[in-house]
Amino acid sequence: MLKWKRSLSVLAMTAILGTMAACGGGGNKTNNAGAATEAPASTNAAAATEAPSSGGEPVKLRIMWWGSQPRHEATLAALDLYTKNNPNVTFEPEYSGMDGYLDKLSTQAAANNAPDVVQLDPGWMPDWMARQQLADLAPEVDVSKFDAKLLSGGQLDGKQYAVPLGSVAFGMVYDKAAMDKLGIANPANGWTWDDFFALAKESKSKLPQGQYFTLDYGGNYFMYSAYQYAKGKGQVITNDGHFNVDEPTYLDWTRKFEELRKEGLVPPADVNASDKENDPQLDLLAAGKVLFRYSFSNNLGTWDSIKPGAYALVTMPRAEEAGGWLKPSMYMAVTKTSKHAEEAKKFINWFVNDAEAAKITQTFRGLPANKDNAALLEANMSDLDKVGLGLLRATEPDGQVWSAGAGGWTNFIDKDWVLVRDQLSFGKVTPEEAFKQLKEASMSYEK
Repeated sequence: MLKWKRSLSVLAMTAILGTMAACGGGGNKTNNAGAATEAPASTNAAAATEAPSSGGEPVKLRIMWWGSQPRHEATLAALDLYTKNNPNVTFEPEYSGMDGYLDKLSTQAAANNAPDVVQLDPGWMPDWMARQQLADLAPEVDVSKFDAKLLSGGQLDGKQYAVPLGSVAFGMVYDKAAMDKLGIANPANGWTWDDFFALAKESKSKLPQGQYFTLDYGGNYFMYSAYQYAKGKGQVITNDGHFNVDEPTYLDWTRKFEELRKEGLVPPADVNASDKENDPQLDLLAAGKVLFRYSFSNNLGTWDSIKPGAYALVTMPRAEEAGGWLKPSMYMAVTKTSKHAEEAKKFINWFVNDAEAAKITQTFRGLPANKDNAALLEANMSDLDKVGLGLLRATEPDGQVWSAGAGGWTNFIDKDWVLVRDQLSFGKVTPEEAFKQLKEASMSYEK
């Protein structure tokens, strides 16, 4: 689940260049954006990133992650390099898209059959740590090159249970090539939600049959969160575990999309429901069905691999405040039930700290959270990565800071909210009814 705090303006840049303070939360988190916590895992800068000796007993590590095809390929290449350097360690990779990932992993964990190494969204960290499902990473994992604010989302009671893999900004990706061809103006960083909805209506006469301005985000949790933040109404769910959806703001948002739905500027409900992000066949942006969708700053390479040169990034629209946020992209952890925990920790230490590993994994999980590796990649950054870095820097001055917030709300975000989202999209409930359903569902999660 994801939640956010209001921003401090300087938090993202440490993770970018290794000299600026990184934000905590979002896909990264710190409950207090200004409170840097000490890293409990190893902070010995001299800690070796070399893998364990190749003379050990044979070990097979199960490792699980989600992502796009370029991320899969880069991760598999890194695993191959690790095994080449450490022939006694091999891997059993399990990877997929984001859809269904948490359900599968949670089922495995409940059966005490989780992989040794897992990739986790920062929003899941409070629940996983509270359930004692992760192993303490100290002292094998050296975090001396990580910003404390990024680390804090993986900490509980002075122990480091997960390490951040990258830092990203939440914004939008758009089909620049299609918009230029249709004569639709490109947005600029700093644009507003008024600009967004005005551009949607201006595009109506230029869009051909079967093409739409954007996905139907009327019931989308992340996009609504960006809108509520922009309106200065704070987090959708507070850090102390309370429902905080602002009713007038929610009704305004859902009614705006209700209007876009009636005007044919978002896809019909069945088409919208078929969208699978980053799937070359099912992603509606990749298929040329929509012009806009939300994205993170590290994802442009994935879009470009689908349709080279077609896409561009822009900040999330703003209002009284910024709509986009800065966040750790994801975390990596060792599960408590792992029978090879020591080897798994040594692997993670290599994966997050070794320069050769960073060169392989690049920015597919965001700019590396390890400051040295971030600086290394920036010095040799591709044009695409520079665009992603540009979005992060454009978001940094006053972007919102993500917060994992209170634990226990994952099902509300991933299940209850999704149910209401689908009912809105298919016209089964009014905006007023949707708000009432969300508020009623939230009562069982309240602290």
